[in-house]
Amino acid sequence: MTPEDHASAAADLLDAERSGRQIGLLSKRFPEISMDDAYAIQKAIFDAKTAQGQSVAGWKIGLTSKAMQYALNIDTPDSGILFDEMVFKTGATVPEGRFIQPRIEAEIAFVMKSTIEAASPTRDDILAATDYVAPSIEILDTRIVRADPETGQVRNVFDTISDNAANAGVVLGKARHAPDAFDLRWVGAITSRDGAVEETGLGAGVLNDPVESVVWLATRMAQYGQRIEAGQIVLSGSFIRPVECPPGARVHADFGVFGSVDINFA
Repeated sequence: MTPEDHASAAADLLDAERSGRQIGLLSKRFPEISMDDAYAIQKAIFDAKTAQGQSVAGWKIGLTSKAMQYALNIDTPDSGILFDEMVFKTGATVPEGRFIQPRIEAEIAFVMKSTIEAASPTRDDILAATDYVAPSIEILDTRIVRADPETGQVRNVFDTISDNAANAGVVLGKARHAPDAFDLRWVGAITSRDGAVEETGLGAGVLNDPVESVVWLATRMAQYGQRIEAGQIVLSGSFIRPVECPPGARVHADFGVFGSVDINFA
């Protein structure tokens, strides 16, 4: 793909987000698309949003579970950008029409107190840079169709990365914990929609340790000349399958003694 192709794809994705009308698969439109192309498209979205005055609230890590990696035939996670307009308070209601096909995932969030300077940070570096960890919900959306209506071809990892890793929002619970207060591998959540349990899972589903997920992100970002900055949120990856959120859905993620998070959809 050329830089012009990257810019065109990014413009189409931004228009889809504004209009609520999905675009076709980029992997079908650009059969030669690569991982580098996908992140270049994501970078073009970043450039456009920051030029409009939006700021980076943090980062999300996706495809951390073996099940999702096997499903997409990859062996590495992906990442996306959290912008300030994506942050919701727990218990808030997402306005009608804000998203196209919203889904949610339960995750452990890291909030940083210092910038990660090392190009190859260790687990201890991540813990030292973390202000606190908190229960969270990530809101997913897709500005690209999940499957091509003509051929049945499904969205692949390059489509997802291009679409800012399907990121749309973040909801932090009120609980705050020191990063070493819990064995995060054993922190889990019971996630319910409209009072019925939909999914359960444990932090160990995230690369066996959510801290290692943040290590992966900081290392990948350094390769692209980026850093996780002080004050930013990092969503370490979901340990449940995505839960669909049609209009009127009420979502509650119960992390036990770790806390809880709620989000509603008008």
